[in-house]
Amino acid sequence: MSISVESLTKVYGQQKAVDGISFSAQPGVLGFLGPNGAGKSTTMKILTGYIPQTSGKASVCGFDVETQALEVKRNIGYLPESNPLYQEMYVRESMAFIANIHDVPDAEKRIDEVIELTGLTPEKHKKIGQLSKGYKQRVGLAQAILHDPQVLILDEPTSGLDPNQLIGIRQLIRDLGKTKTIILSTHIMQEVEAVCNQVVIINKGKIVANDSLDGLRAANKGKSLEDIFIRLTNN
Repeated sequence: MSISVESLTKVYGQQKAVDGISFSAQPGVLGFLGPNGAGKSTTMKILTGYIPQTSGKASVCGFDVETQALEVKRNIGYLPESNPLYQEMYVRESMAFIANIHDVPDAEKRIDEVIELTGLTPEKHKKIGQLSKGYKQRVGLAQAILHDPQVLILDEPTSGLDPNQLIGIRQLIRDLGKTKTIILSTHIMQEVEAVCNQVVIINKGKIVANDSLDGLRAANKGKSLEDIFIRLTNN
């Protein structure tokens, strides 16, 4: 398994943000869904080594997130919801900076590839701070995939994109999912239906659904994903 999570728990004071969840993911796109405050971002931060778990285990590409954090970071690309970027850097300059951190071989060629893949070519000579929100999202995605990681964790990756941009980025995520393991967190059910193979729904820190998209629909008599989501999380 590219990602394995076993009895993962995160406690803040008296609150269990994540409550003993277990799931696994293989190459493909896993939609990680839940209402605000359900524990999605906390889980993703644990998987990326950004914060430690309270108990339980998680591994990425066979590396333990707690004891082998550096190896996890080498194998993972992360686009957080906040998308922190160096606003004063030029797009291409920021790519070179990230490539240097990851010691990317043949960096100039790889930067050109990723700029084209993410549709940044028209904006590549601008400062990041001058870009629209949609193009800033593209920069964040480009930085996440630059070192060609085996696992991608994407938190609201299409936030701020217009309908035309959505088509291109969703296709890119689908294409990446053919060879990589992707965890995609989004509130857009159409996006999940368009790109995801597997769906995990979390509510109040607990997993309430874990199935293929088709399996989830079949188990709920063909109802839409939105209806399933509301039924499982509206309590």
